[in-house]
Amino acid sequence: MNLHILNSATKEQATHSFMQCCTSSAWVEAMVAGRPYADRDSVIKQASTVWENLAEVDYLEAFEGHPQIGNVDTLRAKYANTKELASGEQSAVNDASEQVLINLAKGNANYLAKFGFIFIVCATGKSAAEMLALLDARLPNDKAIELANAAEEQRKIFNLRLEKL
Repeated sequence: MNLHILNSATKEQATHSFMQCCTSSAWVEAMVAGRPYADRDSVIKQASTVWENLAEVDYLEAFEGHPQIGNVDTLRAKYANTKELASGEQSAVNDASEQVLINLAKGNANYLAKFGFIFIVCATGKSAAEMLALLDARLPNDKAIELANAAEEQRKIFNLRLEKL
């Protein structure tokens, strides 16, 4: 898809395209309403501006659109929403040792229990061991800090997906 097609797409088509990048309905609605975009940079700027002005509930909605890293069942169920642009983002998990996967699953469960949302990390280019180290480093945080960390990781993810779009 190019910028011209995105700008001239129907509301439904544009909604579908932006939903591939981020599953926050408030973010998607604002991105659709922000059309037409003059250039790539204006899309990226709008995406970040909208994201910065959302509420916690909107962030949590976006996080729910992600599978848990290392959880194959969740990957299958949740990847359906974003699979067009998200393919390959967690491919490094496929090469992980069994112990790293077990530790990721345990860490994700601990993270979810502590914060009430799944561990979000921009997984592109990271091995499972690297993601496990990041998860372990972030687990001691308080919820406010971790919400900010997760929101920043979500921004990285939607920016990568916007580039693919």
